[in-house]
Amino acid sequence: MPSEALRSAVDWLLEHQDASGWWSGELETNVTMTAEHVLLLRFLGVSHDDIRDGAIRHILGAQREDGTWALYHNGPGDLSTTIEAYVALRVLGVDATHPPLRRALRTILDQGGLVEARVFTKIWLALFGVYPWDGVPSMPPELVRLPPWAPLNLYDFACWARGTIAPLLIVISHRPIRDLGVSVDEVIVPGSERRMHRVPGSGAFLWLDHALKLYDRLPRQPGRAGSRAKLVEWITERQEADGGWGGIQPPWVYSLIALNLEGMPVEHPAMRRGLEGFGRFAINDENGWRLQACMSPVWDTAWALLALRKAGIPRDHVALRRAVDWLLAEQISGGGDWQVKVPLEGCGGWAFEFDNDIYPDIDDTAVVVLALLESGDPELISKPVAEAVRWCRAMRSSNGAWAAFDKDNTRAVVYKLPFADFGAMLDPPSEDVTAHVIEMLAAVGAGPDDGEIPQALAYLRAAQRPWGSWYGRWGVNHIYGTWCVVSALVALHTGNDMVSAAAAWMRSVQNSDGGWGETCHSYVDESFAGVGTSTPSQTAWAMLTLQLAGIGDDPACARGRTFLLERQRNGTWDEPEHTGTGFPGDFYINYHLYRHVFPTLALAGGESTESGQRAVERELVAPR
Repeated sequence: MPSEALRSAVDWLLEHQDASGWWSGELETNVTMTAEHVLLLRFLGVSHDDIRDGAIRHILGAQREDGTWALYHNGPGDLSTTIEAYVALRVLGVDATHPPLRRALRTILDQGGLVEARVFTKIWLALFGVYPWDGVPSMPPELVRLPPWAPLNLYDFACWARGTIAPLLIVISHRPIRDLGVSVDEVIVPGSERRMHRVPGSGAFLWLDHALKLYDRLPRQPGRAGSRAKLVEWITERQEADGGWGGIQPPWVYSLIALNLEGMPVEHPAMRRGLEGFGRFAINDENGWRLQACMSPVWDTAWALLALRKAGIPRDHVALRRAVDWLLAEQISGGGDWQVKVPLEGCGGWAFEFDNDIYPDIDDTAVVVLALLESGDPELISKPVAEAVRWCRAMRSSNGAWAAFDKDNTRAVVYKLPFADFGAMLDPPSEDVTAHVIEMLAAVGAGPDDGEIPQALAYLRAAQRPWGSWYGRWGVNHIYGTWCVVSALVALHTGNDMVSAAAAWMRSVQNSDGGWGETCHSYVDESFAGVGTSTPSQTAWAMLTLQLAGIGDDPACARGRTFLLERQRNGTWDEPEHTGTGFPGDFYINYHLYRHVFPTLALAGGESTESGQRAVERELVAPR
């Protein structure tokens, strides 16, 4: 019979499904999303009265004892995040003498002040005259005219960077200054003012920056107005149905600023849709008002389906039918930026968000296919699955592996730009995405010697660390990457030596409390691979790895199960830690559904004998 914990987990998941068929947990990041929204509204002259109290509560609630704000739970204080939080609180009306702000300011000054912040923080402050535009790296709007084969064209950048840089080309060329409404000069360390006028760096690209700044000061720049107009066209063509850009916050806010600078008032339909679209991304509860960086309904729904099926819920259950129908309706048939390097007619993939049809991604598509094969009616899903597989195969990079959004997005020259000091600027192939694609191909009948599989397997073999783990690009970190790759190898019935080494490593990093955990610091220092406070999601990934490796009856799995059982509350689990990854080293995500779907999968995996599975199906099926 199924355990009470598994029954409760399934009930919780069924209760939290939207009536339309999808699941979507909160996508928690750090306070910069809310802080920058406050600054966006101030720049556009839009009132923030309706969010003031909630935003203050949220930002102050995330402050660390030392006065800083961090990039992830229990992470070290981050200077740029702290500056943006401090400035936003001042704009919202919090007095500089308020003790939390006094603590924040002390740490800001101790770390060197605004001059030591990242470029994006400097840009936000430059918009209000706090930081000089001379100290912001230049990027000419004329880049929009470069063909895709030329270095530093827009398509050299990852899709998220491309969508952000395009509007910033307009913003930086305008060098606007608007009233912040309050003085925050205190974030500048006395004596650092001269340094603020210099762009850090060295070499040819720094000299190029100097040349661009001289060009910007000329009375006229031939072709500049036309380049800006071309950028406006590029940006407006990519506005999504929900009013946003790229389904994520950075391109969204900078696009609104750029269009406003190019003459669009906030009443313009594109601006109005953009501002109204943030409503879906906002959350207002006892923890305050906050803005999510993006939303993950497609990803969450696919994993929820896989968890429910693993727990024994049959395909014809009403919840699964609704979810499958919703996913099928979300499949993308049109084109997008990916076609610059893959001239394929039609798509067949899925995006991460509700409305992001221009940027489908391979990772979501592979997992959705796995969920459809497991949960959908074979006749209903056969054509959508075939289209998705065709698209994924076409998106393979030249090294035989897969990235998230683009093919061969690997031109590393972009990192030499003075502008590129924050976040991932490229989308190269990664172990975890490649593993999900291989697992998908195995599910549709591919074998280890078929087509593109041998080269992809060679990529994974070369990427395995000497101690047995794999890097996780989109989940923290080696625990996630290792689970993804083991899932693929077992699905293909190959790579037993790699699986054995991975399982041995996974057992070796189990914590004394029976769980597994890994801090985001492992992206900065790989010696922290598999090291960190135990979390439900990472414990589940480790347990699933051992189950797949054929040692689900190992005492390590039993201890992991006990860890999950003892920490379940009201059918689910608490997890304040960030176990998802946006930009390794810079931006992390706490997917609130991870703490639930993956423990559910792990518990179900421990009970999935044939007789146990029949019992689960008999007892867990809710009314249809």
